[in-house]
Amino acid sequence: MTSLGGSGVRVSGLSFGAAGIGNLFTEVTDEQAYQAVDAAWASGIRYFDTAPHYGLGLSERRLGAALRDRPRAAYTVSTKVGRLLEPVEAGGDDLADGFAVPATHRRVWDFSADGVRRSLDASLERLGLDRVDVVYLHDPDDHAEQAFREGYPALEKLRSQGVVGAIGAGMNQTEMLTRFVRETDVDVVLCAGRYTLLDHRALTGLLPAAQARGISVVIGGAFNSGLLADPGPEATYNYAVASGELLERTLRLKEIAERHGTTLRAAALALPAAHPAVASVLVGARSADEVRDCVRQSVTPVPLNFWQELRAEGLLPAAAPLPVRELP
Repeated sequence: MTSLGGSGVRVSGLSFGAAGIGNLFTEVTDEQAYQAVDAAWASGIRYFDTAPHYGLGLSERRLGAALRDRPRAAYTVSTKVGRLLEPVEAGGDDLADGFAVPATHRRVWDFSADGVRRSLDASLERLGLDRVDVVYLHDPDDHAEQAFREGYPALEKLRSQGVVGAIGAGMNQTEMLTRFVRETDVDVVLCAGRYTLLDHRALTGLLPAAQARGISVVIGGAFNSGLLADPGPEATYNYAVASGELLERTLRLKEIAERHGTTLRAAALALPAAHPAVASVLVGARSADEVRDCVRQSVTPVPLNFWQELRAEGLLPAAAPLPVRELP
């Protein structure tokens, strides 16, 4: 277990991303969602991440229900603030925002102090909890001024009051996360899709800055939304169909991995996990089988020769720590 920054909040190396059980792209039944959480628990995963955005609150409701009978002190839950859910007259679906749920609410951006508190209160109600362990400012890309001026101080106040254990920001970019690391007293940042076998941007600013300040980094999107899990003509890269160039590069990575007796998925999980600033690698899963596969891949050996070949071909920066997992 690893502590997030200096907060005392503890997480394990592999963590459960709950967007999938919020019907990301396709429907998941309640039973499938609960089985996915059960499989994560049985595998030793104790950190679960969710957000109001995921299925217009469905992810939070399902995660809360799945964890309800577990000892509260035994697990860590994070959720996010910045999008308030306002009821609307139901009509159509939410697929335009990526979720196969009825469009019963609309998302309203709000990083004000009042918005942060209202969002957290609503999340606690959906989760059925009286507290969460970690709260992230969620995707403040176009709301930087309000997020830094109002949202972050509101989280800092909640932390000082003991309402939450750790605070941070979660984004699909590195520049603003690096600013949070350098200019605020966050405990942790969640960086999605920017430290992977295909995208190394976090190596040059975010990860060194976090390491220097003792701030934890949670890495999400290790598969870049699918391409690194199962490369093919229909595979997605950061939620859009991958280009031919990216697919060709990924197939080359897969060929090298298999030649060295490992898998592309194992290498994709091993790379971020090896960086000393990274406290946990967040994997999204919508079924028990997906959870169990991720757990297997997370302990699959990845030999040193694989990483050395990637460096020789210019596919891995020299600054990346080598995540060697040899056979026992």
